[in-house]
Amino acid sequence: MEEVKEEYKVIMNPYVTQAERFAVSLHHLGEKFLKIEEPKEQFSEEEISVMCELVVDKVCKSCENRGMCMKGEKEHIHQMIREILCTVEIYGIDLNMEMKKRLQKECILAPRFLRETLETFQNAKREMLWQNKMIQNRENCAIQLDEFAQMIRHTMRELDASIFQDPPLEKKIRGHLRRVGVRLLSSVFFVNPKGRYEIHVTAKTEKGHCVPTKVVAQILSKSTGRRMCLAQGERTMVGQEYGTMVYVEGPRFYTMQGIARIGKDCDKISGDSFAMMSLPGGQEAAILSDGMGSGEKALKESTMVIEMLEELLQAGFPKETAFSMMNTAMVMGREEVCFSTLDLSVFDLYTGNCEFLKAGAAPTFIRKEDKMEHIYSESLPLGVMRGQKIEKSSHQLSSGDMVVMVTDGVLDALPAGEQQKLLDLMILGSTITNPKEMAHYILEKVLELGGDPPGDDMTVLVAGIWHICYN
Repeated sequence: MEEVKEEYKVIMNPYVTQAERFAVSLHHLGEKFLKIEEPKEQFSEEEISVMCELVVDKVCKSCENRGMCMKGEKEHIHQMIREILCTVEIYGIDLNMEMKKRLQKECILAPRFLRETLETFQNAKREMLWQNKMIQNRENCAIQLDEFAQMIRHTMRELDASIFQDPPLEKKIRGHLRRVGVRLLSSVFFVNPKGRYEIHVTAKTEKGHCVPTKVVAQILSKSTGRRMCLAQGERTMVGQEYGTMVYVEGPRFYTMQGIARIGKDCDKISGDSFAMMSLPGGQEAAILSDGMGSGEKALKESTMVIEMLEELLQAGFPKETAFSMMNTAMVMGREEVCFSTLDLSVFDLYTGNCEFLKAGAAPTFIRKEDKMEHIYSESLPLGVMRGQKIEKSSHQLSSGDMVVMVTDGVLDALPAGEQQKLLDLMILGSTITNPKEMAHYILEKVLELGGDPPGDDMTVLVAGIWHICYN
């Protein structure tokens, strides 16, 4: 295997090379987007002069005092317009009395002159805001392109490094499969950076009978000296036509999750959304999102966030990249501010390690055997600003540990200054080991202490992790 990897350093995989070129092109395209135009904060002298000419053309063209005012080659009029615009910047559309009196004194068409000046200025201002919005969207696109390029580069290099050849192992597997009536067409071996195996087997049965895929798993386990399992969603039988099956190294842990929630004022619709999903590489994820406000609008926003994250993670995007791309997408092209918190816990079923990623989310509580640990967030929710920092941490979990995720409504229902202490007492003081029962127990206790109907949507998501006992 080491010799094969050494070869790859000398002879680059042509597919990886092509993907690298593709990634570089995307990166360069993003750079060009950023260099096209800078956002503007104020008008140039040339733009102000154009505005002045527009006002003069509309107002002064038919004025009986035009000849008198034009003696100074319009400089006097242009100066007056500039002073009006400066005053507008300070006082807004309602000019101060001193400026109004001066304008009435110097212009016989003062009301119309002022109206046209303000209208021209407002139109120019509106156009500048739209231009800045377009520039901002272009910058967001550039960020997305660069992140996509990095993801392609990372994925292809990781894939290239993970493929290895082992002719003796393939020969051994082929022989064992032949004995149970399975003909092997090809096998592809992968090993991830953590040393775990994945084997893609393309095979069919002989003599018109079927063989359970678990029999193939037993042969692979015996041949590799590792516990190989059929990947989730694969077929249960090897058929009479060639088909490819994916086998992965079996995990050491499993998780169970439970959820309990209630809407604001006991409403049936909650603005909080959640999901529990399996991820590539033997991982399980628990996701919780709190949309801005409550009710249907908040639910729509938080559901969109959850669905976007699910799709990106299942496609294999790195977690930080997924967060960043979602934040950029939520900021782009929106007139109103809409944001959602995002709380993600990812359990590694091989090591028991848990990664926590947060964007504006409430604290996460970890129940160990005899103590509590906490994961805090000081970041803003997704959709508030570009370049949002994502907080990330990891904790090693043991069999029987529980992770409790909550939305802000749960904490807000408890007395100020005592929220964390009270939740710690509830979680650590309970002997409940079933995640679903624990979630409902916590929510009931919080409602009992709060007394009044919920002032916000409340959600409790509990996930526990345990060792798998193999016979």
